[in-house]
Order: sequence, then structure tokens, then C-alpha cells
Amino acid sequence: MNIYDIAREAGVSISTVSRVINNKTNVTPATRAKIQAVLDKHQYAPSAIARGLVAHSMKTVAIMAVDLRVPHYAYTTYVIEQEFTKRNYNVMVCNTGGTLEETRRYAAELAQRQIDGVVLVGSVFNTLGQDPEVARALQGMPVVLANGTLPWPQAYSVPVDDSLGVQLAVRHLAQKGHQHIVYVKDRDTAAAQHKQNGFVAEMQAHGLACGEDVIFATPYGLDGGKHAAAQILAQKKRPTAVVCAEDLTAVGVLKALTKAGINVPGDIAVTGYNNSEYSEICTPELTSVNNKGEEAAVVCAQLLEARIEGKEFTPPQTILPELVVRESS
Repeated sequence: MNIYDIAREAGVSISTVSRVINNKTNVTPATRAKIQAVLDKHQYAPSAIARGLVAHSMKTVAIMAVDLRVPHYAYTTYVIEQEFTKRNYNVMVCNTGGTLEETRRYAAELAQRQIDGVVLVGSVFNTLGQDPEVARALQGMPVVLANGTLPWPQAYSVPVDDSLGVQLAVRHLAQKGHQHIVYVKDRDTAAAQHKQNGFVAEMQAHGLACGEDVIFATPYGLDGGKHAAAQILAQKKRPTAVVCAEDLTAVGVLKALTKAGINVPGDIAVTGYNNSEYSEICTPELTSVNNKGEEAAVVCAQLLEARIEGKEFTPPQTILPELVVRESS
């Protein structure tokens, strides 16, 4: 039983049946009742594609994330998905792994499915989105970047001031009397660069040394943090504080220092970034920058919905992080 059969049995046009199915108002009560009786009789359920063609919307959005193994990206994706589910949208989640190949593949698939819009989670899309294949695939739909920017007319940003976030950590440590502070960088993205810039700027503001010898590059995660700690402990002059770009990496630093007999924060203070659950389940609990991932995710959903449905919505210019002080500093 299809829409043509329904229209034939009800003795009305296909467009009238379509208006009833899509809850349009320009149908008389008597005609609506007659059509609804036929729909109920045959337990008719219109396909999502058919609805989309009539409404000019598939009520489907996508979230393209860098790496869902990373708690910050996973939680941001979860909040966006929940926000759109509450708005009766279908949500596709695409885990790209941060590779250009996967980003191209997902972008092409989303274009074929004619989705209504997409949220990009991860500042790596600042670079991946510049790829011509990705740009062509996504050019016909509104795109919102969580903490990123793209030079597209249909691209919108929800930025977080990551530079300020790290500045707050350095400021906190400097005010506690720390003179020799080092930084652990564990990614190579736009957000990571902003964090490093914040570290350098705040160190300079306090007249503290901030050359290459106080910045340690390491892989993201526990092992990366342990590797960075080993490098730090090998220095002739040990620092009194370590600022890390991510919580999980900071936990790796903390564990390695503790294992080496270093008292945290008595000998060396440690701070993280993201204010994730990792910051509360380690010992001592980790001082961390709350970059307000939930707030950013909600704004992303509100902004994309507004662009899809032609609503007015003015997002905050920039989301400002806050420092959550715990035992490690």
C-alpha cells in the first residue's frame, strides 16, 4: 500500500494525502478524517524519504568526529546527538579517525544521503575541511564547527578560547610562586597551537622563561604522559610545575612522577585540560581547565538547527574556559 493507493481509496488527490501525512493545515476536517481512516485501516507508515521530499528536509543530521576514543570528543558528540534526538532529528555519527581518507569518504556519503546539516567535532577539521573533495561534498548544507573555522559561506563556528584556558593554568601556578614551569604538548591541531600560544603568552606576562627547552612534545595519552615525565625528570634543573594540554596525558605525567618518588604537588605541581572524569579519579585529583564542552555542544546543536530551519539564533562569540583547582597544584 503506497500513497497512490491511499489517495485512490479515499477519493482524493495525492497532494491532499501528503498534506494530511505531513500535518498541514489546509485540509478540511471531514477530508482529513476520511483519509486518516484509510491510513489507519491499512496501518500506513510513510517512508522517511517520502516525508523528506515533501517537507524538503530529511530531518537527519550528521556528527563527524575526529576520534571517539578521546573522552572529550566522545562527550561532545554524545551531547550533540542527544540535543538533536530531543528535536526529533535522526543523527548519524561518523568517526573519521582524523584521516583525510575517512573524512572524504564520510563527506561523500553524507552528500548522497542529502542530510540537512553536519557538525564537525575537532579542530583538525580546520585543515581537513580545506580539502577540495570534502568542500565540494559538504558545500550544499550548513556546517557547524565545534571549536574550529572554515572559509565557507555555509560554515559556522562555536569557538572556545583554548589560549585563555592554558593562560589560566599558568597564572594559577605563577601566583602560587612557581618560577620554572614546563608545558606538555600532545597534539598537532589548531586548538593545540592555541594552547601553546597561551602558555607562551602567560609565561612572558610573568617574566618566566618560555623557550623551546620548556615545551615537551609527546603522543596523546597515558603513555605519552609517562614519556614526557621521563624527559622532564632527565633535565638538570627539574621544573616545579607541569602544564599539560589534555587530562589523560596529565594523568600519565602524574603517575610517572609519583612512581619516581616525586611528591605531587609538593615537589612538582601538575595541571590538565578538559576537566574530564580522569581529573577526578586519579590520585591526587587533577587541577584542570574546564573548557565547557557541554555548553559548546549544546550551542552547536542550537546553531545548526537554526540554520536548517531558518530560525533566528545568535550564539556566544567565544566560550570562555575556567580553571578547576584540585589537589595536584
